[in-house]
Amino acid sequence: MIVYVVVAIVLSYLIWIKCIYCRQRPTLVKSLKRAINVLTSREINGDDISALLVTAHPDDECMFFAPTIIRLVELKANVHLLCLSEGNYYNQGAQRRQELLNSCAVLGIPDCRITIVDHKKLPDDPKAEWSVSLVSSVIVHHMRAHSFNMVLTFDESGVSSHANHTAIHKALRHLAFSGQVPNDCCLLSLVTVGPLRKYISFLELPFSWLQPACLRCIIGSQGYRRAKDAMFCHRSQLLWFRYLYITFSRYMFVNTFQTIPQGPKNLKMY
Repeated sequence: MIVYVVVAIVLSYLIWIKCIYCRQRPTLVKSLKRAINVLTSREINGDDISALLVTAHPDDECMFFAPTIIRLVELKANVHLLCLSEGNYYNQGAQRRQELLNSCAVLGIPDCRITIVDHKKLPDDPKAEWSVSLVSSVIVHHMRAHSFNMVLTFDESGVSSHANHTAIHKALRHLAFSGQVPNDCCLLSLVTVGPLRKYISFLELPFSWLQPACLRCIIGSQGYRRAKDAMFCHRSQLLWFRYLYITFSRYMFVNTFQTIPQGPKNLKMY
């Protein structure tokens, strides 16, 4: 009897997850319209969305942002990637650069929309304190060269607390608070969750669905396979614990974002 109850609960849960995914597209479209201030009753299309994803290292795009990239590409949005280092911590920069291009090809971002920065003051190093002013200048230069209406990156915790991740968030906050972001461009930060929620795989989806978020991107089994294929492009990074991450991380299934607000705030500049 207990077995039947457990099976019934699991099946009910999986059905609910299926319903969440099926309802995701209209919900995503509505969230995107609010985020980029499209004041129209028509459904937005790819021409309405020009998104810039700012990451610190090759593999960030698929480890943390794959659901977002996949969902935006499905809407035929113009998705660009700005990666602020080539991941040369173990002197593998050239290899990791190519791995990034291969990963983005799987996710749906063409090479012409990918910019990889190789700057001696922006090393791939968890102990390095990236200059907020330098990162800000690199980002704003890229924003001015294109007409983005959405910029996405890490939040203040950087998902993994990596110093390079959090430096990007500080830089975007600086741009927002100093009035350097165009009025028609929204800044979104990827929400960091605690270890328990982070590593319960797709079982975390109901929590993300019920928690308030400015933007929520969820992928199903097909999208997950695509995200996994993108991760496998980063051969140099596939240590044993990466396989555990691919299996158990909720960031392989769902991304939730909050808006980076504009307003006065004192930030230390290094």
